Amino acid sequence: MTNEELKELKKDVSTKKRIATEWASKIHDVVEDGLWTEYSTLPQLASDAVAACEAWKSAAETYEAAQKSAESA
Repeated sequence: MTNEELKELKKDVSTKKRIATEWASKIHDVVEDGLWTEYSTLPQLASDAVAACEAWKSAAETYEAAQKSAESA
């Protein structure tokens, strides 16, 4: 794997982490500012946050494996 490919994988990990953080922020906003009126949105927000975290984890594992492979090559 080339250095550029590793950089792209790392960028993908960062992007997915940012997206997961944005979902967490949306949940925080509902809880902080509108729990009594927006509580019904929490299950979907939580589901989206979990999916984003799983996407981040998968991307991070792919990057780590590629990085280890590149180091041993």
